[in-house]
Amino acid sequence: MDQIKWCMQQKKGIELVEPSNNLHEAYLIKAEEALDTLRSSKSKDWQLTTAYYTIYHGIYSLLMKIGIKCEIHSCTIEFTKRFLNKYFSIDDLELLDKAFSARIDAQYYVNRKVPDANYDLIIKKTPGFLVKCKNIILEEKGINEFRKKMESLKS
Repeated sequence: MDQIKWCMQQKKGIELVEPSNNLHEAYLIKAEEALDTLRSSKSKDWQLTTAYYTIYHGIYSLLMKIGIKCEIHSCTIEFTKRFLNKYFSIDDLELLDKAFSARIDAQYYVNRKVPDANYDLIIKKTPGFLVKCKNIILEEKGINEFRKKMESLKS
């Protein structure tokens, strides 16, 4: 089954909601706060966690602008890869995958070490990823196209 369709069938998966500029801005603030924590933390685990949430909240701000709600992170990531790929490079999407994986390893496992190369990449590239999210302009026409695509997948 198509992963987006699967995500739309899940209780906390992808669903259409009213687009919200207020929530768009609120998630950008959350992303900035996570970035501030990343910069002040001395712990590699917390740096990886806050780097991931900087990236994730940046993306989620775009979803709120479109009117897409999703509480399953892997579904949010799949939506980004499928529908927001014109705004992000292959390197950006690889960063997203690496940050997601590193966050899981850092938060939930004591015996998994994130490779230094991945750690360095995530920490270095996270601020620029957030800048990219902030600079993406989603116009009403594009938002309506996203929403139509999602509606068509429901059936």
